[in-house]
Amino acid sequence: MIYVELNASDEFLAGQHFSERTSCSVGSGMDDGVQDPVSELEGQRLGGWGLLQIAGGTGLAAYSVWALVLMPGFRKVPLKLQVPYMPASAKQVENVMTLLKGRAGKMADLGSGDGRIVLEAARRGFHPAVGYELNPWLLRLSYFYAWRSGYHRRVTYLREDLWKVKLHDCDNISIFLAPSVLALLEDKMLAELPRDARVVTGRFPLPTWLPSDILGEGIDRAWAYDVRTVRQAVRTKELGTEV
Repeated sequence: MIYVELNASDEFLAGQHFSERTSCSVGSGMDDGVQDPVSELEGQRLGGWGLLQIAGGTGLAAYSVWALVLMPGFRKVPLKLQVPYMPASAKQVENVMTLLKGRAGKMADLGSGDGRIVLEAARRGFHPAVGYELNPWLLRLSYFYAWRSGYHRRVTYLREDLWKVKLHDCDNISIFLAPSVLALLEDKMLAELPRDARVVTGRFPLPTWLPSDILGEGIDRAWAYDVRTVRQAVRTKELGTEV
């Protein structure tokens, strides 16, 4: 008789790692006439049905992660404004902090994900350091990292739709969002941010604003925008259009 024990567990950590482990142990009471089921599969080609089963299982696992970790924050947001979670790398975080070097005041991360940029801002003296994130699972993860680092009293993570966040007191803004929402966000920031605010974006630049500084290469590149300079450029363009 064959005894098969299946042990499957799903792990999700820092929004990055997901694995599924399945272990099989065969009991020592196997009859000599019974072939190992694993060896039976060796040398055989998977048919169309087998491939569909594998694809379906993989898709189900991916959907489970999506539904549990990513989807809760999207349900209240229109489709065109939804932003997928993509954690910033250590180099990207460092580039953001470099572009904000020498500055102080409130630091806000719009769509803060697992909170790593906010946490690093608090380490570097920004106060208050606030992350706005709609996904409750990512908020819990953010607070866990902050607690583990001993900075949980110096950071704040709020479950808020970034389109409803008031930016009038935000001196420093970091944004790691998809290009589809950046154009709309330009209008919001231009209307609400204080005149001396600086905006830093990662992965993608703002579509119409001219950056004051650019740092890094490839996916680690970051762009810095000074709101005062952007507003002056917008006024100049508007005057030129009127003429």
